[in-house]
Amino acid sequence: RAILSGAVLGASLALVWMEPATAQVDAIPQAADSYFQNAQSVLAEKLAQTPNTNRARNVILFIGDGMSIATLTAARIYAGQKIGADGVSHRLTMEKLPYVALSRTYSHDFQVADSAPTATAMTTGVKTINNLVGLDRTARLGDCLSKEGAELLTLFEMAEMAGLSTGIVSTTRITHATPASAYAHTPHRDWEADSDMPLAATAAGCTDIARQLVEWPFGDGFEVVFGGGRQKFLPANAADPEYPDLRGVRADGRDLTAEWASRRDGAVYVWNRKAFDALGPAQGGPVLGLFEPSDMQFEADRANDAAGEPSLAQMTAKAIGILGQNRDGFVLMVEGGRIDHAHHAGNAARALEDTLAFDAALTVALAGTDPAETLIVVTADHGHTLTMSGYPARGNPILGLVAGADGHPALAGDGKPYTTLGYANGPGADTGERADLTGIDTADIDFRQQSLVPLGAETHGGEDVAIFATGPFAHLFQGVVDEHFSLPRLGLCQRHAPTRRAAIDHIGNDIMFPLLFLCISRAIR
Repeated sequence: RAILSGAVLGASLALVWMEPATAQVDAIPQAADSYFQNAQSVLAEKLAQTPNTNRARNVILFIGDGMSIATLTAARIYAGQKIGADGVSHRLTMEKLPYVALSRTYSHDFQVADSAPTATAMTTGVKTINNLVGLDRTARLGDCLSKEGAELLTLFEMAEMAGLSTGIVSTTRITHATPASAYAHTPHRDWEADSDMPLAATAAGCTDIARQLVEWPFGDGFEVVFGGGRQKFLPANAADPEYPDLRGVRADGRDLTAEWASRRDGAVYVWNRKAFDALGPAQGGPVLGLFEPSDMQFEADRANDAAGEPSLAQMTAKAIGILGQNRDGFVLMVEGGRIDHAHHAGNAARALEDTLAFDAALTVALAGTDPAETLIVVTADHGHTLTMSGYPARGNPILGLVAGADGHPALAGDGKPYTTLGYANGPGADTGERADLTGIDTADIDFRQQSLVPLGAETHGGEDVAIFATGPFAHLFQGVVDEHFSLPRLGLCQRHAPTRRAAIDHIGNDIMFPLLFLCISRAIR
């Protein structure tokens, strides 16, 4: 099992030392203990585990945006308690994957990174500076001309060059930093529509991120794109189809949703649940689904959406069904993007709900693909300042006040109770005396955890994040690695890659990086 408790780890060490002397194991005093017996079964599984060295037909990269280690632990407990089970011993689907590593998330210029350089590291194999997407560290923030010679080739661009299908699924705006890292090359992550750009950048020839998606020149373009962010694709005089009082934000007058639908025979644009449900796996052309003007609803609020929104799991299943029609294979990104947004708001309940929705999408992907030919990697782009602390008794509600074995709330030095989950900074800080949480429903979906340092929005954290993997060459994801190491591993595992000549012709020798050659030389047949 990928995640082991301390007791299981200790027992496993003893068992490995004594293996195969079964008589010795049976003779020790803890042999009948349930924890020790559990360790025996875990060890047996590990001994039977063999690396899968097939070439991957498909690659799925799951990114839980802001899904820190503390988020994983809290979500595990939350999931178990929701079904009436023991939360601490519950396991999320991602925790059942056989290979685990830690990823170091710093960017080229910051200890704590934003999502633009971290996602770029995963999709290109290169660390860059904060707020840049798809460009190397020689580019300058906000400088359009500095793009020249700094553009990187992404895993998705390589896949299209090789004839594979490609897709993106996200609960954020599809032009947001993480999904944009699959296709965009921009010196500022905020340039999502032309109206977001300074006039000088437009005059210098820079293209906004929404246009880059629709005009993406690789292969025949993305086959599937599901997420939010309609406003960035609609002109300023166009009313939103779901919220008539809202308008698009494009200043150039272009309707990029219409342009998408006309770019290829069979291309489809959908914006509500009814049209989404009508899509079949054999959909003839590329599909663009934008289900909100901005980000999609948090999972906790999704059922209240007037036009209906598909869940992350439903979008993932639909994407796999469509992409799977290509016999050569596909590359898919699935982002649980609103985990991050809930953390920024200091709202742990929504962050945990979105983490469980992300885990449900992984469950669907595992059920809908063949593990012998599909590499699935689950990770986060960065952490957050969420902490889990105090000494709550086992079974204490993870969203509740810290209480010991006697059930009485623990009191801080100010004589007031406190929650198990909190934030190091953010909007939950009190500028004066700390609020008394006695009688407060801290499990309410809208409850904002208390934080130490007052900020309008909680920040990212700089700690390492987890990587979970299964499928061909998943055993390469072990140890402590830098975030940009993901691409060489993903490329190595693919059956197909663009030819060495095609890659050189496209991006030029001046920005060729060694990992691209690793991907090409190992994957070409």
